Amino acid sequence: MPKLKTKSGAKKRFKVTATGKVTCAAAGKQHGMIKRTNKFIRDARGTMVLAEEDAKVVKKYFLPYGR
Repeated sequence: MPKLKTKSGAKKRFKVTATGKVTCAAAGKQHGMIKRTNKFIRDARGTMVLAEEDAKVVKKYFLPYGR
């Protein structure tokens, strides 16, 4: 069987933890901070854990070997 390729865009955006959860950076923080509320900026700091249904898709199709 041929090996599956990891999507190179996904390996820059997601990381699979040791327990199998998928972490990612917060969405909406790249630009336009002037129009965002202070609460949004505070809450979007750091990384977040993806929802379980989204994590299944990422692990199956984008990061088949958990990298």
